[in-house]
Order: sequence, then C-alpha cells, then structure tokens
Amino acid sequence: MTQEVTERVDALLPTLRERAQEAEDLRRIPDESMKALQETGFFRLLQPKQWGGHAADPVVFYDTVRKLASACGSTGWVAGIVGVHNWHLALFDQQAQQDVWGEDTEVRISSSYAPMGAGVVTEGGYLVNGSWAWSSGSDHATWAVLGGPVIKDGKPVDFGSFLIPRDDYQIDDVWNVVGLRGTGSNTVVVKDVFVPRHRFLSFRKMSELTAPGLAQNTDPVYRMPWGTIHPTTIATPIVGMAYGAYDAHVEHQGKRIRAAYAGEKAKDDPFAKVRIAEASSDIDAAWRQLSGNVADEYALLLAGKEIPFDLRVRARRDQVRATGRSIAAIDKLFESSGATALANGTPLQRFWRDAHAGRVHAANDPERAYQMYGQHEFGLPVTDAMV
Repeated sequence: MTQEVTERVDALLPTLRERAQEAEDLRRIPDESMKALQETGFFRLLQPKQWGGHAADPVVFYDTVRKLASACGSTGWVAGIVGVHNWHLALFDQQAQQDVWGEDTEVRISSSYAPMGAGVVTEGGYLVNGSWAWSSGSDHATWAVLGGPVIKDGKPVDFGSFLIPRDDYQIDDVWNVVGLRGTGSNTVVVKDVFVPRHRFLSFRKMSELTAPGLAQNTDPVYRMPWGTIHPTTIATPIVGMAYGAYDAHVEHQGKRIRAAYAGEKAKDDPFAKVRIAEASSDIDAAWRQLSGNVADEYALLLAGKEIPFDLRVRARRDQVRATGRSIAAIDKLFESSGATALANGTPLQRFWRDAHAGRVHAANDPERAYQMYGQHEFGLPVTDAMV
C-alpha cells in the first residue's frame, strides 16, 4: 500500500511544481493541492492502522516529503509537519485519538511546540492560555497540538503538548515573510480553554516510551525517538529544496548565454561543471546521512532492540549537518546562476529563500546539536530533551 501512495505522490509532483508560485502568492497551500495530497494517501503514512493508516517505515515518509519539497518548498514543509502529527497523535491516550479520528480519519492537525503558553492544572484537566506562533498549515487543520508547561500551585510540574479543537482557538493571520511564504504559518491564539487530561501528552512519557498510545499502537514506528522524528521532519524539506534548486539550476544553466563573456554558453564553462559536482555531492551526502540514521534506528526497532543513545545523538548531529550542507549547496548554485535567476517567479530564488527561512527553525540550530554530540563524546551528561 505504501508503494501506491508514493507512486500517486510522484504523479502529483508536476502539478505542485506548477502551483509553487500560487502557494507563495496566497501565503498558504492552495486548497486544491491539499485535497490532491490527501487523496494520494500521504497523510495516512504515519497514521496508526487502527485508524486506517499504514504505520509506515519512517524513511518512506521522509523520502516522500523530500520529493514534495523538491517540487514546492512550502508544500513539502507543510506536508511533512502536518503528516508527522498523525505519528504524534498515535502516542496520545486512546480517548484523544477517538476524539480526533472517531468520526473522520482524514482530520488534519497543525502545531506549535514552542512554549508560548501554558496549562494550569484544574479539575479534570488544564486551563490553557497562550499565543503560539508559526503553526504551519493551520488554515488546513481542524485540531492543533500546542507545546507548553503544566503549572500547578504557580510552578511548572511537567511539559508536553495540549490537543485542542479548532472551535477553541483563533488564527491570527500574521505570516508576511521572505521565505516559506506558502506555509501559512500563522499564530494560534488560545484563551481560557479547558483541555481534558486525556488530551495532554508529556514529553517525558514520550522519551521514556511510556506514552499511553503505545498500548494500542504497537507498530515499531511509534517507538522512534521524538528527538529523531521531529528534527528530521524539519530538515528533510530543506534537503528536498536543495534537490529542487539543483534541478532548476542545471536546467537554467543549460540554456543560459553569458553576455559578459562574449556569448559563452554557461554549460561550456568548466567551473560551472565543478560547482554542480560539488553541490550535488553535498546534497546527496546530506540525504544519505539523514535517511541512513533513521533507517538504522528503525531497523533496530524491527529487530526488537532498543536504540542506543550513541545513535540518537548521532542522528541529531547529522540532521543539522544535512540542513547546513543543503543550504550551502543552494548558495553555491544560486551565486553562480547569474542575474536572470533573481527574477520573481523563478524557482531557484524561491528555493533559496525557502531554505534559508527553514534554517531559522530551532530544530536546525547546529551549535546546540553539535554541543550535545560533543558533550556525549566526552562522557558528560546530555540534558537537552531534543535527542
């Protein structure tokens, strides 16, 4: 079944490529694109089998996200983030899953995990308030998972995600940005909303593999570390954008005439050939490391083994490295494409802006991930939860 999904997505890529500028102009993914993507079955890849999903190999999911981002950076970004939320919901209490999927298994969920709000303990649950920025794809979602601390007696006692239906929050349209304009990453505003206890999931329980959803959803994919799953979801679209930028650059250079060099064809420039060789090697290396670590983790789970911390911290190291390599490759290609590539509407400048916009996400902060890796190598404790 997953092969059928990926084949349908492959067939959709030319259409998404044609709509990339429309997504940017709308500042959100076109409704037609989300509908078509839904019809491919993409969003079911990481959805539990009990709710009509595939509980698929995570590498299949990420490879599909990579391809989507190579056609349209914003579409790939939103697809990956919205798609991974079905994996996250699978870890919630069974009643929370019933609340969301009980009547419609095609419901979509957006998120904002940064602690821009909090839930105060009250009888039966939490009273939640906050203003969560950067909720990608929020216009296409009817639920949101919002990160923040649990407050009891004025002090934080836990940290996790609150699951809230669309009727209980507002969307503040503030997404006016230079890159990833089509993601509609607007602000979710919550005021005095009661969230029942079963619709909160502690990150500590996720890390300890004691999340309540694991009782019903026993497929290996749901035992993947959050510190691999979430950061890889953020890095993969950027690698995909690099592949898209590379294809756009090669096509552009194949037709380009360099007036400043007496009408020389760009494809005859030996230095142009060196640049694409270097860039393509870095992009391939980024993807091989990123997907390879996920594959290694998943293989251990399939074999009934635990994922060692060495591998988890390596996955984080290589995740930010993949982002850095991809952006450096895009920069190299963009810088050697000439002034015509600057024109509004051309794919290369859009990939360049989108990739740099994605880079500023906290999960792509290289120094923090590298510091964790070095800390572990020296035998020192790693306290960061994102691993």
